[in-house]
Amino acid sequence: MATDGGVDQYLKWDEDVAHHDYAAASNYLSIRFGEGRAQELSEKLRKLPVISRRANDILRATQRAPLPLSDPGVLKDLKKVLAGEKLSPVLVADGDIAYGYHRVSLAYALDPYAEVPLKLAEGPLL
Repeated sequence: MATDGGVDQYLKWDEDVAHHDYAAASNYLSIRFGEGRAQELSEKLRKLPVISRRANDILRATQRAPLPLSDPGVLKDLKKVLAGEKLSPVLVADGDIAYGYHRVSLAYALDPYAEVPLKLAEGPLL
């Protein structure tokens, strides 16, 4: 299904992250790093600009395998894409996909080299 840039006509992204995505990311990050670090990262993510990276690079850097198209979350995002809806940019913090793993997996399935908008919070865990 990979194409030379053709996936861009189907895979559309919002300009900024959906407000509720920050809360979801914070919930996930609190399990990984504790409440304090999760809050710190969530606040940092809100202030960062949206940048873009290739789907395959995001997955490699976060050491995640793409979810299959049969995954319920990936299917939900695929239905949005087919309906012409835009997807929210992904949140990546401290080397992990804090929110948007399904979206990155969908982008990868459509085209591993697809550009995925994201906010990237880097920094040490300490």
